[in-house]
Amino acid sequence: MGRNDRKRRTPMATKAIAASAALAIGGAGLIWAQMNASAHESSSSGQNTTKAAAASAVATIACPDVGQQLTNVPQKARQGVATELANLDKQITEAYARLASTRQAQANDPSFVQNAIVGPLKEKRAATIDRIRIDIQRVGGSVNAAALKQLAACTTQTANNTTAGGQNNNGGQNNNGGQNNNGGQNNNGGQNNGNTAAPSASASASAPAANNGGQAGNGPTAADFVDITKVANNVLAKPQKQAQASTGSFTTRCGVNANKNHNTDNVIVAPGVTNGAHHEHDYVGNQKVNAFSTNDSLLAAPSSCQNQSDLSAYYWPVVRVQDGSQEFDANALGGGKEGNVGKILTPQSAQIKYVGSPASKVVAMPQFLRIITGDAKTLTNGLANANAHWSCTGFENKVQLTEQYPICPQGSNVVRTFAFQSCWDGVNIDSANHRTHVAFADPASGVCGNGFKAIPQLTMRLVYKITPPTIQNGVVKNAYAVDGFPEQLHKASTDHDDFISVTKNNLAATIANCINTGKKC
Repeated sequence: MGRNDRKRRTPMATKAIAASAALAIGGAGLIWAQMNASAHESSSSGQNTTKAAAASAVATIACPDVGQQLTNVPQKARQGVATELANLDKQITEAYARLASTRQAQANDPSFVQNAIVGPLKEKRAATIDRIRIDIQRVGGSVNAAALKQLAACTTQTANNTTAGGQNNNGGQNNNGGQNNNGGQNNNGGQNNGNTAAPSASASASAPAANNGGQAGNGPTAADFVDITKVANNVLAKPQKQAQASTGSFTTRCGVNANKNHNTDNVIVAPGVTNGAHHEHDYVGNQKVNAFSTNDSLLAAPSSCQNQSDLSAYYWPVVRVQDGSQEFDANALGGGKEGNVGKILTPQSAQIKYVGSPASKVVAMPQFLRIITGDAKTLTNGLANANAHWSCTGFENKVQLTEQYPICPQGSNVVRTFAFQSCWDGVNIDSANHRTHVAFADPASGVCGNGFKAIPQLTMRLVYKITPPTIQNGVVKNAYAVDGFPEQLHKASTDHDDFISVTKNNLAATIANCINTGKKC
């Protein structure tokens, strides 16, 4: 596929708090609550089926993303703050599990969710948020305590009013190779414009209230899939190359994680926190990445890349087919105990390529630069930081989906693509909220704003061979989905990707020089 220059979306009108995949962190979760048995049914052919959720059911819990408000955390406080943010995620996970396991009580008492789940969750969050304030102020940092306190309260969302993951306009109007142009906002009251998508959640009002879809009861539903052949073209033109454009590219070959290097940590956002991601990652490149990795340990680790000077960590959530398979983590945290079930798929191919800027030369990436692209919590946060792009081979230059998974035609494979932020502040290798030190270039011109410098843009293309799901009467058979937090209901828009730049033998400069001189390396 050709180069994509994706620009971050404008904020959604419905979005109250800035979202961040960088804060997809959490401590050890509890034993995953058993879902309603009807969430997983087997047909006579042995295929697994998933029903759409009832429109009136409380589907999930939506909590403000505290970490995104913390843009100026002193370095000395960051570990403590990260640990408390992990506690917030653990609390949400526990509350969601309680929501899923108390459907009968909810049916008997309309105030049950508020009194027994959301109210107590607010109290726990308030105490944790206050500890964050103390951690910051103890080392001389400043914080708006009143504003922070207001982030304690959470709300519930019904199956048909979640912020993301529903129907969209033209499958998600894309700008510059797949970036949503309108923040993913729906037109015509959320109806598809000229498209025939999977039935909405409200289409199956007879489904049990406890059933939010999926083999584990927490998604995906039929509404999360769309026949890509029925989606209007939505990929717009890329920016025109200017005189100083850097037109080269550098491809690094690091494999597809055939050796099944997985864990549920995320050292960028949750250093020192086991199961900080609450979902499994595939790892290629650096082979010793976990919650306890340090810069020194990353430099000393082996690499799966053919170029052994590339020790960078490339990792992303796994994709699973919910076919009833019992994976190695079926009874583990981050796996089956937290709603991530089914057979983990290894990509058929994983292309990792660095490309240039249409507006300028690039500077070499600094050692240990961290970048996270996308948002693991878009269902409750909105699409402002979403950077999920799903398509099918043969359709990539025509259709890119953010809010739905594609059903590909026979002979076509599912494709996930990412184009990371390509502008750097020139100083920091990370930031308190893991976002503000990097940015997307302007979508029209490709220019980096605010004094930021253009760096090689990391792009990734993952291809999966998946038997196309089928939808009949609001039921999806053999659904597939990306791993995620349980309360995010496995929405397609929650896809995200993580990267730590680690190189030896002047490789970072070599990459920049290759791109700046127009070579294909």
